[in-house]
Amino acid sequence: MLRYHTLLEAEGALGRNLTSVEALWFRYSESMPDYILYYHNINFKLQPKISHPASSFLKCYKDVLFVFFFVVGPLQLVSYPTIKLVGIRTGLPLPSSWEIVAQLVVYFLVEDYGNYWIHRAMHSKWGYERIHHVHHEFTAPIGFAAPYAHWAEVLILGIPSFVGPALVPCHMITFWLWIALRQIEAIETHSGGPNNQTIALEEKCNKNPSHQEDILVKETMEELPSSNQVMFR
Repeated sequence: MLRYHTLLEAEGALGRNLTSVEALWFRYSESMPDYILYYHNINFKLQPKISHPASSFLKCYKDVLFVFFFVVGPLQLVSYPTIKLVGIRTGLPLPSSWEIVAQLVVYFLVEDYGNYWIHRAMHSKWGYERIHHVHHEFTAPIGFAAPYAHWAEVLILGIPSFVGPALVPCHMITFWLWIALRQIEAIETHSGGPNNQTIALEEKCNKNPSHQEDILVKETMEELPSSNQVMFR
């Protein structure tokens, strides 16, 4: 909720006229509590257009929505104080384009580094057998299955996404954009489409969903040293 009651008051406090985007943000958020703005981040995935049996779709949707409603959703509802603590703001002025881009670059780098090591740990014998194997039940690429995983994995892999904004606090609209881009990246990574080049190893994989897992496992096991081989199902 903004501390200004009118556009004129906001302009007087900033010492300049509001930009058109800032004026739009003022009208949208002037009377909306900050925690409501934060809860805009509760989102759902889009259904990809990939041919799968109806039973597979239903199982995927059911399990993903269960995790969202009973794990991710409640966590977001109680995490607002943390958002305020790290310094994510909702007021004016809005961040410049350069500030948004610079912060997003930091967030992607931090998330990518953290996600790599956590994902690598998930492919250890203990991590795979107890947690990560759920994510590999869907052997054919499907965008909605990006969050199809054990509830503990969903929470653990969400940590790197928050570390960046915690280290470099941003405006709420930057936080919205970051969460949206992170979800798009996850869907793209799991989509199985011909333009999916997010991970170098996946560039070698046949994008035909029926063959993707076998080729990925075979090539990965051949390339990794025996001391570092991971557990695949």
